[in-house]
Amino acid sequence: MLRLRRFLPSFAPLSSLALLGLLAGCGGRTETRPVSLEELADRTLTFTLVDLDQLETPDAAGSHRFTLTLSQPEEGCTQLEAGVTATFNGQLMELEPGGIVGTGGREVCEETRAWLDFNPEAWDAEPVEDARVFLQGEDGARVVTLILQGAKAKRHFVYEGVGAGTTLRQGQRYTYRWQPAEESPGPVTASLLREEGRAPAFLQVEQDGSAVSFTLPEATPAAIHLLTLSANLEATVLDCEGVAACVGGIRHASDFEVTVAP
Repeated sequence: MLRLRRFLPSFAPLSSLALLGLLAGCGGRTETRPVSLEELADRTLTFTLVDLDQLETPDAAGSHRFTLTLSQPEEGCTQLEAGVTATFNGQLMELEPGGIVGTGGREVCEETRAWLDFNPEAWDAEPVEDARVFLQGEDGARVVTLILQGAKAKRHFVYEGVGAGTTLRQGQRYTYRWQPAEESPGPVTASLLREEGRAPAFLQVEQDGSAVSFTLPEATPAAIHLLTLSANLEATVLDCEGVAACVGGIRHASDFEVTVAP
C-alpha cells in the first residue's frame, strides 16, 4: 500500500467568489436583488470540467465535476430568480442562486453556481459527446446555452511502452499519451512523490501533441513513488447564448503508483 504525505497542486486561481467575498459590504453589495435569466445578457459564464484520477482519494468531493458560475454585476448583488433549472446533457445539475449570505459573521455576495458530479466509469464506457448545458425558466424557455465540442469525455494519461509501466528505471525514457488522442492539452507537468515524502520532484518533460515524454533522472531514489501527470485543455465553445461571454477549460490529472529501480 502506497502511503504518502500528498502534495496537492492547486489548479484553480483565486476564485471570483473569493474576490466577491473580500468585497462584500462595499459598493452596494449589502442587499440581494432578484434577477431573471433574461437579465444575464451582460454577465460572464465561467465553466470548469475537473477530471482528477487520484489514487489516494479517488472519491474526493469535486474530483469529477463540471461547474459553471455566472458573474455578479459591478455594483449590487443579485440572486437568480426561483424556478430556474440547469441541465448537463439532460441531467439535472445542482443549482445555487447566489446572493448575499452570512458566513463566519460577515456578509458575502455569492455568484450563481451550478454543478454536476459525473461518474468517471460511466463516462469511460460512453462515446465522446459535445457537452450541452442549458439554463431554463419555469416556462421551459431555453435562455442560457453553452455547448462545448467533445467535452463530455473521460480523459486519461496512458502509458506507451514495454510492460505495464509499473517499474521505472533510472536513466530510462518513458512516454505517456493523453486520451482522447485527438486533443492537445496545454503544457503537461510530471511529478514524482516518494513514499513518505513531503514534496514532489518535478520532471523535465518533452511534449508532442498528446504525447509527453521524460527521462527518469539517475539520482531518483530507488523506492515506491507516486507519479502524477496533469494538464489543462482549452475547451472549444460551439455555442454561447444568453450571456456576454463563456470562458473556461478542462483540467485532468492521472496518478500512477510506480517502483523506481536502478
